Amino acid sequence: MSTFSAPKGTYDLIPPDSAEFLAVREALAAPLLRAGYGYVETPGFEQAELFSRGVGESTDIVTKEMYTLTTKGGDQLALRPEGTASVLRAALQRNLHRSALPVKLWYSGSYYRYERPQAGRYRHFSQVGAEALGAEDPVLDAELIILADDAYRSLGLREFRILLNSLGDKECRPVYRAALQEYLRRLDLDEDTRRRIEINPLRVLDDKRDSVQRQLADAPLMRDHLCEACKAYHEQVRELLGAAGVAFEDDPRLVRGLDYYTRTTFEFVHDGLGSQSAVGGGGRYDGLSEMLGGPELPSVGWALGVDRTVLALRAEGVRLDLAPGPRVYAVPLGEEARRVLFGVVTELRREGIAADFAFGGKGLKNAMKSANRSGARCALVLGERDLAEGLVQVKDLESGEQSPVPLDRVVTAVRAKVG
Repeated sequence: MSTFSAPKGTYDLIPPDSAEFLAVREALAAPLLRAGYGYVETPGFEQAELFSRGVGESTDIVTKEMYTLTTKGGDQLALRPEGTASVLRAALQRNLHRSALPVKLWYSGSYYRYERPQAGRYRHFSQVGAEALGAEDPVLDAELIILADDAYRSLGLREFRILLNSLGDKECRPVYRAALQEYLRRLDLDEDTRRRIEINPLRVLDDKRDSVQRQLADAPLMRDHLCEACKAYHEQVRELLGAAGVAFEDDPRLVRGLDYYTRTTFEFVHDGLGSQSAVGGGGRYDGLSEMLGGPELPSVGWALGVDRTVLALRAEGVRLDLAPGPRVYAVPLGEEARRVLFGVVTELRREGIAADFAFGGKGLKNAMKSANRSGARCALVLGERDLAEGLVQVKDLESGEQSPVPLDRVVTAVRAKVG
């Protein structure tokens, strides 16, 4: 056993669990590929200011959860706590916004937040995300929500809910902000929360503490302060989702944990996960580009948690149809047989047939035990006598039947047997 272990709050993905995570990532990405989203990959760390500007200086992510470091040259860097700011930075740096809009991108990777480890919340976690940059269009908002809904349903998830809200825009949000601040200043809150009221009062609505939530029962709601343009925009999103058969719940208190959201905001929750019920979410962020020093670039996106989605699948008892293991297991007996049979295995693999090999010079008994444990459909056994006769013994591991096949026809015979 090694003297080292994974850092607290992180995990290693190893077989067989890793196959489930890979299948989830592929399923979440599949609808995006069909809708014309191109893949983007960004560094695991960025300038810390990218997140303090974009995510928000008053957020828990920046003030409490971000992993930061100082380079030998004095640069302040941070492990990425979320994906949107990095993707937008990359798009602006490479001038993608000067091409046809919207620019539609998707990504997959690991993210890092210093949180209290618990079921469904880790300090290292995996997400699949999508961003549509450069268009203010309710159809685009609806498209992304529908694509996420399709992805979850393709996995077999049924017990998730979609929460939907509008956070207004630069015209109506200031009026609501002032009304909310006036209400919050009258409450019995701690000093940190009172400071948050002055920086971004919407963050207080996202406070999960019961002592705070009880005092927010009569807090003003954004929906009562939306301007006519935001009302019309939000209604179009709702109508498009309804026409597509996507069920959702209006949640006037939904604000999510990031400062950059405007207008459409949504969250996917699964009640089988307890207090950490969110499996994904996102929204529109029309002013983020300008916050990062870029041009006006209205955008919308989401991120779906791979870890949370796996937990949701397990909560519903959904078993994925995972990629099978080897269909063929090769058992050589003797050095010359090892050389010849390894060549057969290589050819099978090139023909698209999953095949494995009894490495390490195992005897027949131990090699056949490995073959049975592998889940293979058939075994290829080659000994000295078979080699002299130009034959390979093909054994059906389900029925136990065994028959000799000419060595030069074994690939064809195996393909016919296992498909």
